[in-house]
Amino acid sequence: MKQADIANYLKQVYQKEITVTGVGKLGETEDGLKEFGYGNPLLLRFLADGEEKSAVLSSMRTEGGFGHDHFSDRAQILIWQYSTFNNLPKHVKSIDAGYFTADGRLESAGDATEYFLLMEEVAGVEYFMDLERISAEGATELDEDRARALSDYLADIHARKSDNQELYVRRIRDTVGHGECIMGLVDSYPHGLDFITDEELLAIEKTCIDWRWKLKIQTDRLCMVHGDFHPWNVMFREGTDFSVLDRSRGEWGEAADDVSSMAMNYIFYSLQKHGGLEGDFKKVYDRFMDHYLTTTEDWDLLKVIQPFYAFRGLVVASPVWYPNLDYGIRVKLFNFIKNTLAEEEFDYRNVNSYLSG
Repeated sequence: MKQADIANYLKQVYQKEITVTGVGKLGETEDGLKEFGYGNPLLLRFLADGEEKSAVLSSMRTEGGFGHDHFSDRAQILIWQYSTFNNLPKHVKSIDAGYFTADGRLESAGDATEYFLLMEEVAGVEYFMDLERISAEGATELDEDRARALSDYLADIHARKSDNQELYVRRIRDTVGHGECIMGLVDSYPHGLDFITDEELLAIEKTCIDWRWKLKIQTDRLCMVHGDFHPWNVMFREGTDFSVLDRSRGEWGEAADDVSSMAMNYIFYSLQKHGGLEGDFKKVYDRFMDHYLTTTEDWDLLKVIQPFYAFRGLVVASPVWYPNLDYGIRVKLFNFIKNTLAEEEFDYRNVNSYLSG
C-alpha cells in the first residue's frame, strides 16, 4: 500500500479531498507508512477537506484453519461485519467494506447488496443429455470414450497435490457439516416421508461423523478437485472435447468427491432404467471407474469414498431435487447409502450388492 492509494480509497468513501497524515499499527504513535500485516489493524489519520479524522483499517490473516482458508471465507466475514456492526448498540461503527487489488490499491464495495459473477460463454451440450440418450437409445462407442475422457481429466487434476493439511481437514468437515453437503441435505428432507424415517437419517448423519474422524487424518490425499463434478457441470462438444462448469467448495480436497459425483449419476440413471446397475450404463460406469483406478493406482480411494457416496446419494434421492422419483428407486438409493457407509472398502465391481435392504 502507498499513501496515495490510501488517499484515493478514502476519497471514494468520504467524497472529499483527502490528505493522509499518518499510518501505523493500532496503538502505536509513530507516523509514516508501515508494512501491512494481515490481522494487524492499521490506524489511519487524515484530513478530509481539511477536517482531521481517523479510522481503523482491518483485514484478516490468510493462514489456513478455523474456516478462514479461502479468500471467499474472509470476504464473507468482513462483508457480514460491515452490514451488522451498526445494528448493535454500543458497537464500534463500520464505515465501509472494501477489497485490495493485486497491485495494492484499495477499492470500496460498501454499497454492494448482492454479488455476481460474469463468465465467458462456452459452447457444448450438458453431459446429462448423453445419459438421457443412453437411457432411451443405448450407448455407443463414443459414450465409453467420453467416460474414459472424464476419468482422464480427473486423474490429471487429482495428480496435482498440496501439502496444506488444514485444507484436507476442512474439506472432510465440510462434506459432513456444510449446508450444501450431508447435514444440509438431511435438513432439507421433510418429516413424515414414506421411504426414509427421521431416525434413519439421524443414523446416516452419525455414521458420516464417524467417517469424518477416519478420513480427516488422511491429509496426504489432498489434491486439486472440481468439487461438483456431475453431468450438469460438463459440456461436451465434438467427440471427447469438453469444458467443465461451476467448481465448488474450494480448490483442494479429496479425489473421491469428484469420482463419486460422476459415478453416482451412472448408477442413478441405471436404477431408473433397469432397477440396478446393468446394461449400457454399467459399461459406461465400468469404463469410468476401471480407467480412473488403473490410471491413478489410487486403490485407497475405495476406502474413503463412502461418505462422498452418501453425500451424492442424498442429492439424487432428495424429494426436493427430484420430486418425481419413484418410491422404489428412493428406497434402493437409501439402501446404497446405508450399505456403503457400513463397508470398510467399497466394492466398485458389485454395486448391485449395495442396493438391497
